[in-house]
Amino acid sequence: MTTPCEALGSVNLKSLMAGSLIDLETKSRHYWIECLGGDTIRISGHPDHCPRPVSAQLKGSINEHGALELGLIKRGMRIMFRLNEHLSLTTSTVVSIHLDQPNSVQRYPEDLLSGSYPIQY
Repeated sequence: MTTPCEALGSVNLKSLMAGSLIDLETKSRHYWIECLGGDTIRISGHPDHCPRPVSAQLKGSINEHGALELGLIKRGMRIMFRLNEHLSLTTSTVVSIHLDQPNSVQRYPEDLLSGSYPIQY
């Protein structure tokens, strides 16, 4: 269950629960970001580097002077994320941000999801 999707001017990643989804449109691309906790995200939307969801680290937003605002996604700025130790990407300017947050996140043990969890009768 999630709350209704809302349009925002900015999002601070540290304020989001794991499982929150960000629908991010820039001047040239459309990205989908899933918050995994802290600055860890799963991102897709770039045809060459993340056409399907991949793990990444969100660095933050870059303002018109080139200063990085850590952990922030803000309309009118570019965002920077790191795919691995050798590759960081900067988007074009963010034009819209929509956020969909879970009401609560329920986690199950990996064994339960795989079907190998012993069930007591």
